[in-house]
Amino acid sequence: MLELTMATVSGAEAATGGMMMADAPSEAGAVLRVGRDKSVCRIVVPGDWVFVSPVHLEFACGAEGSWDLTWVGGPEAGADSEVRLVVGESAEPLLRGGTVALPKGGHGEVVISDRSAPRSVNMGFYHEF
Repeated sequence: MLELTMATVSGAEAATGGMMMADAPSEAGAVLRVGRDKSVCRIVVPGDWVFVSPVHLEFACGAEGSWDLTWVGGPEAGADSEVRLVVGESAEPLLRGGTVALPKGGHGEVVISDRSAPRSVNMGFYHEF
C-alpha cells in the first residue's frame, strides 16, 4: 500500500489548505495522481496554484508491487515549479517527464515548489511493503 499525505504551504504560514490523504494498494496498475484537475487527481491542490499542472505527478505501481513517481508534465507544463524527492538526508530533483523509483517499504517526502513565490505542496509518502 502507498499512502500520501499532502499539505500546502504559503510564505511563513503553516499548512494553508488543510491536509489531504490518499492511498492505494500495491497492486500492478494502481495509480495515484496529484494536480489541479479534480476529475483525475486523488490529491488536488488549490485551483489558483498554477505552478502545479492539471496533472502534475503520477505515482504508479508496477508488477512487483514497487511504486514509481513521474513528473507527468512536458517541457511547458509546470514551468514555474520544481519537484524534489526527499528520502532521509537525500534530496533528489526530478526532471519534467522524469521517473524515479520510491524506496520499497520506505517513506519520505515529495515537494513541489513554486519558483516565483514562497509556496509549496509537500506530500509525505509511506510505502508499506
